[in-house]
Amino acid sequence: MRHKLFAYFLLALGCGYLAVSPMAEPPAPLPPPAFQTNKLRDMDSAVLKAVADKQLPGGVLWLESGGNAYHRAYGLRAIEPAAETMTEDTLFDAASLTKVVATTPSILLLLERGKLKLDAPARDYLPEFKNPETITVRHLLTHTSGLRPGLSRWPAWTGYDTGIRMACAETSTTKPGAAFRYSDINFILLGEIVRRVSGLPLNEFAQKELYGPLKMKDTGYLPATNRYPRVAPTERISGQCLRGQVHDPTARAMGGVAGHAGVFTTAADLARYARMFLNGGELDGVRVFRPETVRLMTTPQAPAAANTVRGLGWDIDSPYAGPRGKCFPVGSYGHSGWTGTSLWIDPASRTFLIFLSNRNHPTENGSVLALRAQLGTLAAESLTAFHYSPATGVWPPGEPPKAAAPASGK
Repeated sequence: MRHKLFAYFLLALGCGYLAVSPMAEPPAPLPPPAFQTNKLRDMDSAVLKAVADKQLPGGVLWLESGGNAYHRAYGLRAIEPAAETMTEDTLFDAASLTKVVATTPSILLLLERGKLKLDAPARDYLPEFKNPETITVRHLLTHTSGLRPGLSRWPAWTGYDTGIRMACAETSTTKPGAAFRYSDINFILLGEIVRRVSGLPLNEFAQKELYGPLKMKDTGYLPATNRYPRVAPTERISGQCLRGQVHDPTARAMGGVAGHAGVFTTAADLARYARMFLNGGELDGVRVFRPETVRLMTTPQAPAAANTVRGLGWDIDSPYAGPRGKCFPVGSYGHSGWTGTSLWIDPASRTFLIFLSNRNHPTENGSVLALRAQLGTLAAESLTAFHYSPATGVWPPGEPPKAAAPASGK
């Protein structure tokens, strides 16, 4: 049924246009013929308006379809302590994009190699995880474990081992598989499973098996200090803006390497990553995943009782699927991050949209929730070869309704 459901959602019809107020902007290169010029201008205007409204200092957009790309930098990389112009090679704190750029692919590589099993109890790999309910690797990957959203930060604690010990001491508050609850603890545990099974810390495994082979030269945990000038700073804490240090307080307490947050990346690197997924696990002659592994990750995998559509790690249709916009079909997939990052991939049109920002610089007052959804809609509308209808409410008769509760976070 899930495969039929997935195929159904790849069908698409025409989509109406959103009206976006134009505003003055610097000239940009002529777009490739794959895109409608007016829609790309609307995307530029949407970002510039959000910058003018102080929802973010700046950002980098990358839209690509069928090998044609449109990419631009907007606004400022830094406001404090001095203004810096945003550049396309800026490194961003990816925040929860870490879940699908580091942890999920690492787990799936180990699965592909027969090192772990998707429906095995997590305690098979973490013996000290004494949860009385049987939480599987699948439950962790689909956020259906029943664990709380995050670890307590009070009283204050530090240390990777401390974080893992606390995560393993957590117990589910709902029966595993019964409900969807987005939880960083799930991916903290998964990151440690990677370390236990592979024998390498998550950052080293991801570098060796993913970023190196894919030539994602700027992606990884713990950026070197000589790259700090290109890193977009985030929140001001204790009088100083974080720069080159992960913003997420739990990941920071764990030393900067955790399964739920910690990766820094650029738009160009994420574009390589997205191309690999659209190519069924291969890029430039280098195969990272088998095609069936990519399908497993990016098609519905959550238990039916969860009443939401998640792949393994990846979001398909949940309260957090705002970056999909109104037109990309359910069957496309992606993820977002607290700092203002997002990636959405549509295999039907071979399109992906990346938007990276540091909306929480210098404070947490900025928000890109509305902007992400607007960009997702405009990106789908910009395609000249595809005409999508709004994806809302397209479940076939007899299937559960679309989960459309408002997303939390910024």
